[in-house]
Amino acid sequence: MSERKINDTFLKACRGEETDYVPVWYMRQAGRSQPEYRAIKEKYSLFEITHQPELCAYVTRLPVEQYGVDAAILYKDIMTPLPAIGVDVEIKSGIGPVIDNPIRSLADVEKLGEIDPEQDVPYVLDTIKLLTKEQLNVPLIGFTGAPFTLASYMIEGGPSRNYNKTKAFMYSEPKAWFKLMDKLAETSIAYVKAQIRAGAKAIQIFDSWVGALNVADYRYYIKPVMEKIFTELKTEKVPLIMFGVGASHLAKEWHDLPLDVVGLDWRLPIQEARSQGLTKTLQGNLDPAILLSSWEVIEERAREILNQGMDQGGYIFNLGHGVFPEVNPETLKKLTSFVHEYSSNAKVKA
Repeated sequence: MSERKINDTFLKACRGEETDYVPVWYMRQAGRSQPEYRAIKEKYSLFEITHQPELCAYVTRLPVEQYGVDAAILYKDIMTPLPAIGVDVEIKSGIGPVIDNPIRSLADVEKLGEIDPEQDVPYVLDTIKLLTKEQLNVPLIGFTGAPFTLASYMIEGGPSRNYNKTKAFMYSEPKAWFKLMDKLAETSIAYVKAQIRAGAKAIQIFDSWVGALNVADYRYYIKPVMEKIFTELKTEKVPLIMFGVGASHLAKEWHDLPLDVVGLDWRLPIQEARSQGLTKTLQGNLDPAILLSSWEVIEERAREILNQGMDQGGYIFNLGHGVFPEVNPETLKKLTSFVHEYSSNAKVKA
């Protein structure tokens, strides 16, 4: 079966090409704020949803149908590839990923195995095929967690506020640290390439917690492995996006990497990022908390961000982090329409 014709506005923006309007999608657009999703969650866990391609595809495409966004992002967790390499991870409600066998030594790192995506996560690939061959009329974004963020869970044993154990391991066990980075890089590369083969048209790498590091440590302990990952993935000829939270001080470091789009959270204004020399496509960056405000406030903030984003072109509208469960789906639908209409009118006037 041939793939469906898709709206490629998002892909054009990723590549820095001219578009008729500013494309928009939202991190965590699939899930928590949607009543249909909450009904599904009463019956099924995240693990069960992601292991059923039909159900997972439904959750993934729902926001595209409801909000009119220009891209879908695969519904799954960044922990998905870890059990395949020997990490005992459980997603606990109200807590997040919990790992019973945290990394404590070089020996622990050396015990980690390799992922064979077709054998280990076939349900992920089947979901992608279902979406891209039969269901979506917009590009599907695949994703993976970056080595630092994955390592933080593996070393802390679960979510952390300060990443003290992770950083202590990084500083005191450099040999084990770099071996772990290489192992996670290999896992991410194999996992992402399988997603692309299955039909994903763009990839976002989430280094959610790397903002805990300063620039010097990022350059020494992290940047080489990210260079390796993006260089490998560049050969796949799909747009590559980088994103993290509280990492504005690393935006220039990301911009140096062989990627296409730098994702910004709400702390760094687009205008300021441009003034720092970021010339690649930027994605972001409405504070998701603003979605709980009045429409007047939302529209004013969105207009301000759009004006900055459209000033130099190469821009994708998104949030500075994920959608909260408390956000009204109608707000996201209205915001999507506003972004499309306002940017389209601005481009016509230009």
